[in-house]
Amino acid sequence: MINSFAHKMHLLLERAIPEQRLFLRSDTETRFIRLSPFTQFVGLTGSALLVGWTIISSAILLMQSLGAGDLREQALREQAIYEGRLNTLAAERDARATEASEAQARFAVALSEVSAMQSRLLRTEDRAKELATGIDVIQTTLRTIMQERDAERAKNEALVERIAETEAASPEVTRMSDLETTLDFLSAALGDIAVERDEMQMYVAEAETALDRVAMDIRLADERNERIFSQIEEAVETSLKPIDTMFSSVGLPTDSILDQVRRSYSGQGGPLTPIRFTTSGDTEVDSTTERANDVLARLDELNLYRIAAEKLPFGFPVRGSYRSTSGFGPRWGRMHEGHDWAGSRGTPIHATADGTVTHAGRQGAYGNLIKIRHDFGFETRYAHLSKIRVEVGQRVSRGERIGDMGNTGRSTGTHLHYEVRVGGTATNPLKYIKAARDVF
Repeated sequence: MINSFAHKMHLLLERAIPEQRLFLRSDTETRFIRLSPFTQFVGLTGSALLVGWTIISSAILLMQSLGAGDLREQALREQAIYEGRLNTLAAERDARATEASEAQARFAVALSEVSAMQSRLLRTEDRAKELATGIDVIQTTLRTIMQERDAERAKNEALVERIAETEAASPEVTRMSDLETTLDFLSAALGDIAVERDEMQMYVAEAETALDRVAMDIRLADERNERIFSQIEEAVETSLKPIDTMFSSVGLPTDSILDQVRRSYSGQGGPLTPIRFTTSGDTEVDSTTERANDVLARLDELNLYRIAAEKLPFGFPVRGSYRSTSGFGPRWGRMHEGHDWAGSRGTPIHATADGTVTHAGRQGAYGNLIKIRHDFGFETRYAHLSKIRVEVGQRVSRGERIGDMGNTGRSTGTHLHYEVRVGGTATNPLKYIKAARDVF
């Protein structure tokens, strides 16, 4: 069966492609090469396949070239959009910083007004206390004088009765003269007492008017206090809410972090010491003082948040022109434990938080590497640098320049490989950068 099929194919090839002979002649002899139908078929088929493969490869290369051009244009467009977004975010960050500075300035003004208001309130309370004491003295004196006046009136009436009895019994001229002199003296004394009484009543009326005026001043001062405290509380809440949201969005244990910062910065004194004054001598704290202490407590919390934020990697490591090239997560079958930003060689690299440099040198695939240890178990890494500008043991602050972008170690181009580690475990750096976008 197979031989019959092969014979038929051979006959078909002989009819389609007859046998050919290729003659090769030299000076001495002539030779020929016989090209059978099968040989010609194999050669033609191979030539056709080669030509087809050449055409297909050329088409694929042309399509890839066109696609690469489109990808470059798309990458350039995305880079322009990304840089525009970054510029917008930078403008928003500057606006938030300006608002925070203005809020702090308003708070400083309000705090000075509160201090002046408290001083005026102390003076007003002292004046009211003096007036109340004076009124008590005047009332006591007035009561004593009125009692003396009533006693003299009673004596005068008794003397008049005795004079009348004496005139009826024995009208002696000398005794009558003495009684008249005594009566005139008592009448003059009663007149003086009446004048003093009228003066005392006038003093009492003036004191009551002064007390009403003091009460009005106190009421006006309370209204001013309410307005000032409302403005201060609003400014504090406006400043504190974004920072609280920033810490909560990255899942940090804010209570333990603030407690640790509070223990580290536990010195007493200064303007944030709780207010505990009173003019009445008792130990109870009035509502105004309690409210002021609440504001100071919130300000203390805001200050603790600010200190903690400086020690955590909320900053951005790259300054200048750059683009994001690779994010955190699986890449090419392996875990990429950081985020990559590409830029030109020498682009400034900055620390994202306060900390201490623990490594500044070459390390395997990282190339030139900087490690910075921060508080609360955080560590940041800056790899593939072209230049290192810090030393081991050096203290750095957030925003301080520590190196230049480069292409050292296992790297396919100039870029920064940035890592954030918590307790030795790598975490996505962008969640800290995005959380701080509306604060810094």
